[in-house]
Amino acid sequence: MSLARGGCRRRDRHLAHRTDRCERLRRRPRAARRGAGRQPRPKKEQQGRLAGKGVSCGLAPASVTAPGVRPLALPGPPPTPLSEAGPRAVGGRRLQEGEGAAQRRQEEATHRPPPAAAPTPAMWGLLLALAACAPAVGLGLGASGAPGLGLAPSATTEAAGSTPAPRSNLTQQPTDKANGTLEQHVRIRVIKKKKVVVKKRKKLTRPRRPVTARPLVTTSPAGTLAPPEKQEPGCPPLGLESLRVSDSQLEASSSQSFGLGPHRGRLNIQSGLEDGDLYDGAWCAEQQDTEPWLQVDARTPSRFSGIVTQGRNSVWRYDWVTSYKVQFSNDSRTWWASRNRSNGMDAVFPANSDPETPVLNLLPEPQVARYIRLLPQTWLQEGSPCLRAEILACPVSDPNNLLPEGPALGSADPLDFRHHNYKAMRKLMKEVNEQCPNITRIYSIGKSHQGLKLYVMEMSDQPGEHELGEPEVRYVAGMHGNEALGRELLLLLMQFLCREYLRGDPRVTRLLTEMRIHLLPSMNPDGYETAYRRGSELVGWAEGRWNYQGIDLNHNFADLNTPLWEAEDDGLVPHTVPNHHLPLPTYYTLPNATVAPETRAVIDWMKRIPFVLSANLHGGELVVSYPFDMTRTPWAARELTPTADDAVFRWLSTVYAGTNRAMQDTDRRPCHSQDFTLHGNVINGADWHTVPGSMNDFSYLHTNCFEVTVELSCDKFPHENELPQEWENNKEALLTYLEQVRMGIAGVVRDKDTELGIADAVIAVDGINHDVTTAWGGDYWRLLTPGDYMVTASAEGYHKVTRSCRVTFEEGPVPCNFLLTKTPKQRLRELLAAGAKLPPDLRRRLERLRGQN
Repeated sequence: MSLARGGCRRRDRHLAHRTDRCERLRRRPRAARRGAGRQPRPKKEQQGRLAGKGVSCGLAPASVTAPGVRPLALPGPPPTPLSEAGPRAVGGRRLQEGEGAAQRRQEEATHRPPPAAAPTPAMWGLLLALAACAPAVGLGLGASGAPGLGLAPSATTEAAGSTPAPRSNLTQQPTDKANGTLEQHVRIRVIKKKKVVVKKRKKLTRPRRPVTARPLVTTSPAGTLAPPEKQEPGCPPLGLESLRVSDSQLEASSSQSFGLGPHRGRLNIQSGLEDGDLYDGAWCAEQQDTEPWLQVDARTPSRFSGIVTQGRNSVWRYDWVTSYKVQFSNDSRTWWASRNRSNGMDAVFPANSDPETPVLNLLPEPQVARYIRLLPQTWLQEGSPCLRAEILACPVSDPNNLLPEGPALGSADPLDFRHHNYKAMRKLMKEVNEQCPNITRIYSIGKSHQGLKLYVMEMSDQPGEHELGEPEVRYVAGMHGNEALGRELLLLLMQFLCREYLRGDPRVTRLLTEMRIHLLPSMNPDGYETAYRRGSELVGWAEGRWNYQGIDLNHNFADLNTPLWEAEDDGLVPHTVPNHHLPLPTYYTLPNATVAPETRAVIDWMKRIPFVLSANLHGGELVVSYPFDMTRTPWAARELTPTADDAVFRWLSTVYAGTNRAMQDTDRRPCHSQDFTLHGNVINGADWHTVPGSMNDFSYLHTNCFEVTVELSCDKFPHENELPQEWENNKEALLTYLEQVRMGIAGVVRDKDTELGIADAVIAVDGINHDVTTAWGGDYWRLLTPGDYMVTASAEGYHKVTRSCRVTFEEGPVPCNFLLTKTPKQRLRELLAAGAKLPPDLRRRLERLRGQN
């Protein structure tokens, strides 16, 4: 016993020495104790490697098993001296050079412990030396009576009633919540154990796959959030935003005021600058309403599949709903709620966290009903239950045919009624060009900031060349990327013109033979791609409006209004400062000027082609606005600021508004905060809101082109199912507006001697302080309303010529040609330039005149 006890004491001192070494290793930096070029190991894995050498490094100096784990028996030959085992002895045998790494890789691949091997003599010596220390080191006996190297107090010892050795604080084993305590092979295969733990942790923390729609979050009876429900594909919008749903179809439990009534609970509706007026920015229930709800009557049975919500649009307040429930009914008296599939409880949908971002929730199960109710459950603290909404619903047939049918949407024209991203747009334009190669040409005027080309479709009987006497007309869409309707209307227009020309339609044939039409469907392709990725109902009011640099292109053109008005105030117009073709300011031409590449491309396009008429297609309202867009009084928010051609601009605006079906609907309600029906759906741009640097003002002051802004729809990005109806609303207006280029006078200014056209001749009309110039062939077009006018043509080196021209209501421009005679001074210049010699008397006369000067 003394020898055994002595061996135990020596073994204890040896273990203590190795434990101190572990503590020193633990305090050293990892790089210092691991060596260069080796893969870093976890701290506990380093401890496990030392434990395999007989040192636990932070664990108890014994092999301990968890309760219930059978110890590993070690049968084999009698023990041999400990030195023969060597420090690399693991699992009862010595690992050869490189063998340990190969075995570890194999064990990691199989995730199984290695088969038991016969103990070496060194292992038997170690077991016999520790036999007397069994209570201290936790040595157990195997099932066969042979000593076993346990990982915890053995089952045999516990069955015999012996007390296992108590664990210190350093012997706590890591646990896995899913699989219990990770205790197997802690001593024998510590490296494998650690690697398995790492793999399991990675598996447990693997991120979930992203979902496309916002998940449905519900509340269980215990108040905890239930798992998300599976989302079903949604239906198209019912039409709250686009006004297809009338005010009479909306009801509410209560309203704070008329301006916050249920008719204002439409997605993306905008409020005025003042709260409390008739045009506020949401539906808001009364504060004392304990069970608020907003109800929509679809009028026909509909398959409801989802809801999109926003908060209140306001400059002064923040109100939004954070959660709501949904109910359905067929008679508005008996209601049932949308329920979860998992637990059958009423579904509670998460709503908004800010007032403007649209949030989509799809129903767990689509419901067929006529009525739908949104019941706010929670809302912003110290706020009010306010929301704007759009309902996703598919129409279904009424089996009893008792309910009135809604308005039919569609068009008889077989066109491509879809939203087209950049690649799809380019493909469609190419298809139109291939179908009608004789009347179409595709060209690019530049690139966006992201390198997308600004494609233009030219349509004429002679595409690619300017014909003398034919005016140039353009449509521009997509200046704001999220206003997508104009883009699709121009794509539909080019399809329609190609198709009708092939069919021999006389009206379309006349358009293409008497003018050149240029269609730019996307001025801001970068912004459109941003809005397109979000989708028609989730793009919101402003996302995608600006280009990639964050520049609003409709505020990015040079401000030519201010220098013109300053010169007019000083009495310098038109004798010193011209009233037309004002030059670009110096700052605007600098390389570091904040000018978008899309803006520069359009300006260069305007300079190359002598455009006469244009329309800039926008969205978000139903109105046509005309220049000036900038107020004359500095810092004025709005002010009537007409141009010298105010009568012409009013005429052009009225023509489009008067032939647009939606604008002419006398029963329609205002889109947002202004009722433009009171003014015939026409307004001066500055009298609406000031827009410095607009394309309309720049086009009027820098070129011959007269341009208006057309706000096409209350919905900036209508759903695809509404495109046929929008095409029918605007088709006649688009064609009629093109025909207005023939209104007024037109002609050619020629040299009387040579009969060649005179470029850059000025055409002035008495009583209108704005002139136009001739193109490079001498032809011009001057838009005028019916009446009698005195027109003067002038050019440098020519005598002015004035004549009377009468404009009537008949179709086609009134011919008003001019023949100009050169001045003597101009003739003299031309003779000297040609190398001619002056007569002697004329030479002496010129010398006397020079001497007097």
